[in-house]
Formats: sequence, C-alpha cells, structure tokens
Amino acid sequence: MKLTGKKTLKYLLVLFITTTTLMKALAQENKNFHDFTVETIDGKQIALSEFKGKKILVVNTASKCGFTPQYAELQKLYEEYGGDKFTIIGFPANNFLKQEPGSNEEIKTFCEINYGVTFPMMAKISVKGKDINPLYSWLTNKELNGVMDAEVKWNFQKFMIDENGNLLDVIPPRESPYTDKIVTWLSN
Repeated sequence: MKLTGKKTLKYLLVLFITTTTLMKALAQENKNFHDFTVETIDGKQIALSEFKGKKILVVNTASKCGFTPQYAELQKLYEEYGGDKFTIIGFPANNFLKQEPGSNEEIKTFCEINYGVTFPMMAKISVKGKDINPLYSWLTNKELNGVMDAEVKWNFQKFMIDENGNLLDVIPPRESPYTDKIVTWLSN
C-alpha cells in the first residue's frame, strides 16, 4: 500500500488517535481509589492505598454550609464503625457559594473545636470544574471509575468505596451519614 501526501497525513492522524485512545483506556482500565495520592490537611502526602481493606466514605465538606452539622453525624459514625474495617475521609472544598473560605489550618481547627473531628481530613481541593482534583475526576466520571457518573451536587456528598478501592454508590448531600444505605453497608 503506497501512501502519499494527504493520504499519509490522514493515515497517521487516524493511527495517532486510535493509539492514544487505546493507551488512555488501558491506563484507566484497572485504576481505583487506592491508586491516588492526596495531601492531608497537615500538608503531608498520603497514598490512599494505605486504606486497602477498609470501607471508605469520602465526603466533600464545608464549614459555612447548611449541611455543616453533618460533621457531628460523620464523627459519630466514625466512632461507632471506624477502625480496621472502615474510615471516613473528608475533603474540604470551596466550590459551592464559597462556603469553605478558610485555610487548611483554619478548617482543621474549626472541625476539631466545633465537632471533635478525628477522622482523616485532607487539604482543601476542588471537587468540580476545570481545576477538579484528579481523585474527584475519578469519583465523578464513569469512564474513569467504571461504575457511574456522579457529579458533585453540593457540599457533603458521600461516596461509598469498598475494601478493594472500587466505587460502590453515592449518597446525596441532603441525606444523613446515618442513612439506611450507609448503616446497612457498614453492618455487613
């Protein structure tokens, strides 16, 4: 097969697009929650693979939201079920009406003083938009997580992650951390 001029360019473009698409699919094929590294609220890097074997509830949080009192329920849930089999990971975000304006240090102090939060809190991130954190890209995009599209609707949306790092389900922001779906999941 002899290719010349425009045919060569067209052939190379199709080959490039096909190769790029295939490489992207292969790179994402087995990616899960445990493949990410994030920054803690204290500025340290943590590999989420440290949570292998645990059920995880991922929550985007905010200090000045109508749902902020859910911190108390999250802490209670963590005290009741947390340990070797379960944890909660909070990700402060300022994406909704600037309801998380504080610095990481201010957020940490607010959570400890007002709600006694002892579950892991991460550094403030973006959970939507052009500057979305890579973990939240994975959580919200079916092409990446293999389960569902789950746009973050507001503060305190809850993502259920199984022991193997797979996305299981999403609980809307309005629903309590003590919703039957979460309690049943943790009880099994």
